[in-house]
Amino acid sequence: MTIKTIVFIALGLLLLYLLFTVGAPFLLALVVAIFLEPLNQLFMKRFRMNRLAAATVSSSIFTVILIGLIALLGVKVVAELIAFFKKVPNYFENASGMVDDLMIQAQSLYQHFPPDAIATLEEWLMGLTSTLTKMVGSLSNSVIAVASSIPGMFIFFIVFLVAVYMISFSLHTMKTTVLSMFDEKSQPQVNGLLNNLKKSIFGFLRSQFILSALTYIISLVGLLILDVKYPLAIALLIILVDILPILGTGSVLVPWGTYLLLTGDLYTGVGLIILFLFITVFRRIVEPKILGDSVGIGSLSALVSLYVGFKLVGVIGVFLGPLVVIIYMAARKAGLFQMKIRL
Repeated sequence: MTIKTIVFIALGLLLLYLLFTVGAPFLLALVVAIFLEPLNQLFMKRFRMNRLAAATVSSSIFTVILIGLIALLGVKVVAELIAFFKKVPNYFENASGMVDDLMIQAQSLYQHFPPDAIATLEEWLMGLTSTLTKMVGSLSNSVIAVASSIPGMFIFFIVFLVAVYMISFSLHTMKTTVLSMFDEKSQPQVNGLLNNLKKSIFGFLRSQFILSALTYIISLVGLLILDVKYPLAIALLIILVDILPILGTGSVLVPWGTYLLLTGDLYTGVGLIILFLFITVFRRIVEPKILGDSVGIGSLSALVSLYVGFKLVGVIGVFLGPLVVIIYMAARKAGLFQMKIRL
């Protein structure tokens, strides 16, 4: 592999990282604009609209539908979130008081024990207290993070909608501009690469949507069975933190379930722990299969790319890892990176 190829790959990976961080609203807008392109073509052919009018109509239809769904579903969820966030400080205060009471009761029970046994018990209780404090803090941080991200999410949403219109207006020229950067002999390969990427990336996004929808349904059903208050809002919170591999849902369900077990609500506490285990096992079994089938990569490759991406660059790597594999597979299908090992 030449130095030029290495530099090109490094720049490509850097660009992908930037797209999934600061460029996320524009990347999402590009995906939506590509999705709306068949509708634009229909308007231009059937109603003889020009590009600007067709893109405006299709983007407006998308905006109205999106805002309508947010209005219909979001009002109930927001109302539950507000009510839930108001009670969260009380939960934390009760948990802190409960831990203090347990420590006092424990000290009164073992004060007549031998000194060595007392030292061992105190060390164990301190470890338990530290663990509970960390678990409660994890839940607190999750709640605070969701609440503090609302203004940023609003700005993200506005930028995203504006970008959908602007990209839809110029989408027909963007591909031509990209192809013009390559010589005529390479343009068929690049065009094939872009077409393969389009299919694979849409498959990837579809798989993530399916996984999130399934997780939300499972969470909501479990919370309804347990007769938990604010099920819509809590299920949404679970979805937001479930982006973290393996322990995503645990940052909400495990501290909450442990707190309820210690306060005597065994039914709900055990139910929440079982719900966490079920969601975790379900995601780990289904995610590689759905991801592999949707984007055309193997289940093992999907699982490895998820884990390696997360370890290297954190949460962004959960999306970036599979995308790198998708781009590599699309490039090979287009005739690029056809390397052979010679012995």
